[in-house]
Amino acid sequence: METQEVEKRVRYYALDKRVIVVAIEGEIKDWAAYIGTVKGNRHSEEWYEVRRHGTKLPKAVAEILFPDFKKLKWRF
Repeated sequence: METQEVEKRVRYYALDKRVIVVAIEGEIKDWAAYIGTVKGNRHSEEWYEVRRHGTKLPKAVAEILFPDFKKLKWRF
């Protein structure tokens, strides 16, 4: 039996050199977004810490920043 890996989308934006927002698609077609501060040295690496330790954004704010995720179920 062949299995398929579920692709997850991850998208991040720098709102400032030291502030990143991150959207993560889950395995069950849900999503959430987080905001956090970073040192601002390498956003391409720092986004992961925001995902792990950032503050979850309100749904309304997250949908403005990541409109292409809106069709997925919001993760509460």
